[in-house]
Amino acid sequence: MMPAAPPSSYVLPAHSRGTTLLLNVAHAIDHMFLLIFATAISVIAADFGFASWEQLMPYGAAAFLLFGLGAIPSGRLGDLWGRRPMMLVFFFGMGAAALLAAATQNAWQMAIALTLLGAFASIYHPVGIPMLLQTTQRPGWTIGVNGLSGNMGIALAALSTGFAVKFLGWRAAFAIPGLFAIACGIVFARITPAETHAPAKRTSRKVTVPASIVARVFLVMTTAAATGSLLFNFTTNGNPELLKERMDGIVTDPAALGLLMAVVYAVASLAQVVVGWLLDRFSLKRIYIAILALQPPLFLLAAHAAGWHLYVLQILFMISVFGAIPFTDVLIARYVDDRMRSRVAGVRLAISLGVSSVAVALLGPVVKVAGFPVLMIALAAIAACTLATVAFLPGDGRQLSPAE
Repeated sequence: MMPAAPPSSYVLPAHSRGTTLLLNVAHAIDHMFLLIFATAISVIAADFGFASWEQLMPYGAAAFLLFGLGAIPSGRLGDLWGRRPMMLVFFFGMGAAALLAAATQNAWQMAIALTLLGAFASIYHPVGIPMLLQTTQRPGWTIGVNGLSGNMGIALAALSTGFAVKFLGWRAAFAIPGLFAIACGIVFARITPAETHAPAKRTSRKVTVPASIVARVFLVMTTAAATGSLLFNFTTNGNPELLKERMDGIVTDPAALGLLMAVVYAVASLAQVVVGWLLDRFSLKRIYIAILALQPPLFLLAAHAAGWHLYVLQILFMISVFGAIPFTDVLIARYVDDRMRSRVAGVRLAISLGVSSVAVALLGPVVKVAGFPVLMIALAAIAACTLATVAFLPGDGRQLSPAE
């Protein structure tokens, strides 16, 4: 028998601290797991008999394609079936896929394992973030802290993979986090109450925003997210090898390089908390444009920089890349009713991440043929396109109440 629809006065209970913590940890898991392969690719390529890492990189492209395309069914199931059960699928699926990747013996087996990993990873953004936003009164701050958590996962991928490769081997870099994800799923199941009604079946107040404005915001948001995702994937997947190339003769130890890369991501991740705090107080459009305006010159300066100069520029351009991430989720929180946020986020993610998955497939061949200088100039051009797109956002949606 189907449960009755909730009354119009139905109010979602606030998440416990444990549930909120695990939802943020899940974001770290999501990004960490997707970058273990890119961080350890040189060692994996040698183990699988490839002459260079560039030849192996295209085998990871399907993971990022599924990461994007899988967001549509993930978002739909999150709204119609429930966000808690989907998060359980996320934790256990990520853990199992990582363990499978650790057991692979050749490139095609790794490609299959990474594709599964990408499919399960597609659950988090359209499900986990709307679950966090269900009861928050400060969407900017909530998304900022969540973004920090996700990018600390990127930092952890660089740090833990570097040390695992040095002391335990690349397989441990997948296996240990995989077991951790499964443990998180067990704890999440125990402390997070079952949902009495799926989001789509709740009765909630709608945001009275004209349909034309919502359509305009969605178009700008999706286009900017697509170009922004290109920057994100090109940089996070290419940064380890860029640092390795430009630090040649200065720092060569894999663990030391991993630590340097972790510092880049840890420092850059703090930008999301600052941006989240600002978004609850000031004009979204002005802050967004200010951050995007930093990207083209920083990428151009990094095109030919080397040594510690490159390292400083890497920190700065990653601050601008990570600092731009919270905006799309804040736009969804302000303009989209909670009952359909997962589906809207899923469509947006499928388009943007589907396009950006091309970055992973092209990264190795582009660097092999043209080198990192050409890649950095291309990133500057992509950043300029993002800046031009965001200029078409409505003047200032700051006064709009969050969708309830």
